[in-house]
Amino acid sequence: MGSSHRNHRLSSAGLLIALGIIYGDIGTSPLYVMKAIIGDRAIDEQLVLGGISCVIWTLTIQTTFKYILLTLRADNKGEGGIFSLYALVRRYAPWVFVPATIGAATLLADGIITPPISVSSAIEGLAGVPGLEDLFTPGGDLTVGIVIAILSLIFFFQRFGTKVVGSTFGPIMLVWFAMLFVLGIVQVGHYPDVLRALSPHYAIDLLVNYPQGFWLLGAVFLCTTGAEALYSDLGHCGRKNIQTSWIFVKTALVINYMGQGAWLLHNGTSMLEGVNPFYALMPGWFLVPGVIIATFAAIIASQALITGSFTLISEAISMNFWPRVAIKFPSDVRGQIYIPSVNWLLWAGCVGIMLSFRESGEMEAIYGFFISLAMAMTTVLMGLWLRYVRRWPLGLVLLVLALFATVELAYFTANSVKILHRLSFFLVVIALVNMMLMWYRARKLTNRFLDFRPLADSAQAIIDLSRDRDVPKFATHLVYLTKANDPRHVERKVLDSIMRRRPKRADIYWFVHVNWTDEPYTMDSG
Repeated sequence: MGSSHRNHRLSSAGLLIALGIIYGDIGTSPLYVMKAIIGDRAIDEQLVLGGISCVIWTLTIQTTFKYILLTLRADNKGEGGIFSLYALVRRYAPWVFVPATIGAATLLADGIITPPISVSSAIEGLAGVPGLEDLFTPGGDLTVGIVIAILSLIFFFQRFGTKVVGSTFGPIMLVWFAMLFVLGIVQVGHYPDVLRALSPHYAIDLLVNYPQGFWLLGAVFLCTTGAEALYSDLGHCGRKNIQTSWIFVKTALVINYMGQGAWLLHNGTSMLEGVNPFYALMPGWFLVPGVIIATFAAIIASQALITGSFTLISEAISMNFWPRVAIKFPSDVRGQIYIPSVNWLLWAGCVGIMLSFRESGEMEAIYGFFISLAMAMTTVLMGLWLRYVRRWPLGLVLLVLALFATVELAYFTANSVKILHRLSFFLVVIALVNMMLMWYRARKLTNRFLDFRPLADSAQAIIDLSRDRDVPKFATHLVYLTKANDPRHVERKVLDSIMRRRPKRADIYWFVHVNWTDEPYTMDSG
């Protein structure tokens, strides 16, 4: 725990690590958010300023208030994530395993969707390079092939760990956010009228008065999709480093969104016509370097979600939500794990998503749907944490939950309509939820029917067996793992293994019980 606390202290190194680990997902959202909001609609002031205002206030209410200021405080000995939150509140309500399971399954879906949508958004930017328009069209065979190749390389190298390249994540993301800020501030400096979008009036006007404006929330929500992953990575950087670095990250994001809005309002065209406003901010000479930087940022975002998925499944295994599978440690970096079966499950999912949807714009609906569902499950668990762990007054807890529930229900509804035509992946996630719930219930049922016997009743027989020279010695030390919480008991099948059929004579018998605690990096055994 000592090293963990050192990593959690506020420092320049901690801030740089936070940039590299925490913000990949939410940091790459400018690649596709404004493009999704505008779509094939006519560009006008109400749509552009309203869309930017919705983005700004979503980042403020959902990301800053809910996650940065509130949820990050719900740490389990420094660790965050849906299962850490579950571990804190499960003693207060027997049903909380349901939202924890749904939240975990949807976060796993996030690990499948984020890599293809981020990488494809970056590669599609090459369509803006003169001479490459016909080669790198969104959904084209070459674009899809390159994205799948990049994704395959990312998953292939998981087995070696990220110790070497991981040290470059922070500097690369620093360059990325600096680029976002510079590209945006240039446009804002030329057209400062876009600063009006800071007023929530424009967001309300868009949702109430713009034709079908409410349904644009499905696209707006994409700006905060990395907030849940941000909480999951709490243990890597610590709350203070995340909260402090968020000031810089949010500033860069907001300025870039405003820059895209300024370009949209003053570019002289009435429709996007396939142009991505993010890449439109770049001067022609910088477009190729910009796409390269965006691709690296997308790879880092993918890596963060993959690593987070490994951590999630590791926690699921420890809490009996997932079958026990092989877990490997590819480097000596603390906390870095590699789960081969999950790695290739994610790879197959990413390739399947890419082949099915082919371009980033087609993935946006399912992306927002599952993350909004994951956030809702976190809200449920957080309500219990505020009430029973932090002892907040019931009225205040209900007020906070009402705010988040209203916002998240609106986003969930807006995204639900779009997913009706894309039910195949939804069924995959339902299968994940069912598997985790069934495994959890199965383990509970199995433990209920285990037959435990007092060890003292068989102690003399075991001692006599150990001293009986007529029985061939099976081992010097014989170790049995037991699920008995009481050290005076052991499973009957363990006793039968020692005494019946072929008795197992040993000099010393060990009965070891491993107790998975709510505290990360610790175990009690006896």
